[in-house]
Amino acid sequence: MQLLNTLYVTTPESYIHLDNDTLRVEVEKETRLRVPLHHLGAVVCFGHVSVSLPLMHRLADEGISLVLLDTHGRFKARLEGAVSGNVLLRQAQHRLAGDPAFALGVARNCIAGKVRNCRQVLLRGSRESKVPDEAAVLARGAADLAATLRALPGATDPDTLRGLEGEAARQYFAALSYLVKASARESFRMDGRNRRPPRDRINALLSFVYSLLMNDCRSAIEATGLDPQIGFLHVVRPGRAALALDLMEEFRAFADRLVLSLINRGQIGP
Repeated sequence: MQLLNTLYVTTPESYIHLDNDTLRVEVEKETRLRVPLHHLGAVVCFGHVSVSLPLMHRLADEGISLVLLDTHGRFKARLEGAVSGNVLLRQAQHRLAGDPAFALGVARNCIAGKVRNCRQVLLRGSRESKVPDEAAVLARGAADLAATLRALPGATDPDTLRGLEGEAARQYFAALSYLVKASARESFRMDGRNRRPPRDRINALLSFVYSLLMNDCRSAIEATGLDPQIGFLHVVRPGRAALALDLMEEFRAFADRLVLSLINRGQIGP
């Protein structure tokens, strides 16, 4: 299976259009990029980006997703062609979503994957820290997450699972700020996780990268023919891609590492 690329168009006032079998990106009538369509799996546009109608039709025909986000990275719209997969697969998904035991098992696995990966982030930070007090805080956070992993098999209902996940998230984000290098902490302070809206720079970065991750998870789900709206951990409600949110939980720690690396390497500043 070929792994295709996602093209992110972030330059304001860009214009993307079809040029034979190639997507062309123009800024102020100057060509900035050409990408063959067969290399693309998705196109994500941020803010004020214009898209030609012929390109929209071609993307739909080729099964290439077109995603529109606002300037802050919040989801606006999505254009896709015919849905792949068969109805029997979706019927099975819907049936299993109504099976409490199966749904609980999937939700438990989603949370276990998330907590395990978050714990590895803290353990790595503890090993690499040159400040003993900070290394101890990170190690203590990792120990708390290990306790959550041990408690997960005993959770017998979704609310208990979500309570364990919420407490683990609180402990994890309380320690995460110690992974930002000392010289960057004044500009990238973090007092726990907050969103809608994020109240500090690092939370804004996390929300932004999570939105990209969620889009990739949703694309993967739809490519297999599953219904992204029917999840097992996140509560189903109109307009919410619950299964995509379920799937991305295990990968959030990788997004966190990306944000931390961008800050600590000085690749992004205040």
